Amino acid sequence: MGKPTGFLEWQRLLPKKRAIHERTGDWKELYLAADPAESQRQAGRCMDCGVPFCQQGCPLGNPIPDFNDLVHRDRWRDAHRRLAATNNFPEFTGRLCPAPCEGACVLAIDPGANAAGVGTAVAGGEAVTIEEIEKEIIEHAFTHGWVTAEPPRARTGRKVAVVGSGPAGLAAAQQLNRAGHSVIVYESAAKPGGLLRYGIPDFKMEKWVIDRRLKLLEAEGIEFRCGVAVGTDPTWDRLRAEHDAVVIAIGAARPRDLSVPGRDADGVIVAMDYLTGQNQVVGGERATAPRNVRGHRVIVLGGGDTGSDCVGTAHRQGAATVTQIELMPAPPTGRAGDNPWPQWPMVFRTSTSQEEGGTREFALRTTHLEVQGGKLVALHGVHVTGPDGKAPKHPGELVDVAGEITLPVDTLILALGFVGPDLGPIKQQLGVAIDGRGNIAVDGQYATNVGGVYAAGDAKRGASLIVWAIAEGREAARHVDAYLRGAPSWLPARGQDLPFGGR
Repeated sequence: MGKPTGFLEWQRLLPKKRAIHERTGDWKELYLAADPAESQRQAGRCMDCGVPFCQQGCPLGNPIPDFNDLVHRDRWRDAHRRLAATNNFPEFTGRLCPAPCEGACVLAIDPGANAAGVGTAVAGGEAVTIEEIEKEIIEHAFTHGWVTAEPPRARTGRKVAVVGSGPAGLAAAQQLNRAGHSVIVYESAAKPGGLLRYGIPDFKMEKWVIDRRLKLLEAEGIEFRCGVAVGTDPTWDRLRAEHDAVVIAIGAARPRDLSVPGRDADGVIVAMDYLTGQNQVVGGERATAPRNVRGHRVIVLGGGDTGSDCVGTAHRQGAATVTQIELMPAPPTGRAGDNPWPQWPMVFRTSTSQEEGGTREFALRTTHLEVQGGKLVALHGVHVTGPDGKAPKHPGELVDVAGEITLPVDTLILALGFVGPDLGPIKQQLGVAIDGRGNIAVDGQYATNVGGVYAAGDAKRGASLIVWAIAEGREAARHVDAYLRGAPSWLPARGQDLPFGGR
């Protein structure tokens, strides 16, 4: 544990953010560097809670109490060894993960922030800053040269194709490479990284963070082939024939669409196309964004992380106004009675992009889009509520409230989530089975119905969190290794260290 009385003495404190007027003028990361001494105090708030619910809340099973204690005692290198044993890319999760571990932290039990008054009061009140501590550990390690390429001692002679270079694909590739297999990562885009590179704005994670890690992966012996459209050249069946195993980690980027009159108007765009275009500009892949909203009245339809990223991007492009609309009513400010700790708290939050300006509308259903001369001019909608005025559990319970509203708009960005991966060529060329949700069907070992073909991450589970993608990439790699060896894999299971003690 950290300091026995740390949670009584120190309050939760995150690093400062750059001023809004400054950060909306560029694409740099918005958080300022943390004070190492403050990071040690924050780690010292980790209490001896007996059962580490934080570790259970983390899909990777990260040894959170262990590395918190080591940071508090100024043993940063040991903290890095413990963290790196279970998490391949703390520099990604430390910037992008919504931190389900923090929702499960014992210090998060606070009836003062609980709408139902459920729980036991804990002095200190708020969860340990686990995500930020992860980030500080890995950045400390990179600064001091502790993160180095670790190629395998010997090769097995087996060749594995990993299709997709997002977090699931990269994690699977690194684990399989550590097991001694020769790994080739196939990516359809110009550069590796998947949605880490093309979907996440630089103000949340600058892309040198990805490139720094990719250099290490290449030095470890992983080969990256970009601009390769698997399904066209090569076909999926040819790829399988040329490798001893295949891991499908293509994500689930097929967007949910809006089915209302006027959807095809000029001015209606899809969130991931919008974000990708701007990220390509920042990354030097193109001179101008295909859609710049400077001076536009912008509406972002969708209240999730992708919608928030679009809000922040619109601010930086110089939109005249930005409105974010969510179909569901606003969540409560504290846990509801049916949302007890240590479940993920379904509470009202304000993202860093939402802090920067604009307005938010809740419980609003779009009925149709008004179009003049082929161009979008207004959004029409009605407010909705739950059955009998109660909080709805899902959109199917919503009922309209009398009266229509009209919002003027020049650009409507659809950030309605994702419905799954594009599986047409995979199904046709490989015969891979699809589950009832439109994702790749696998068994308990991440294996598809096609011998030697595995799937991990969003392509298998649907759109989810980065930490789940890394966890699934690691687990899939363990089962692929066992398949190739014909024996149990020595790669670690969730939350376990490597047999030789980690790095």
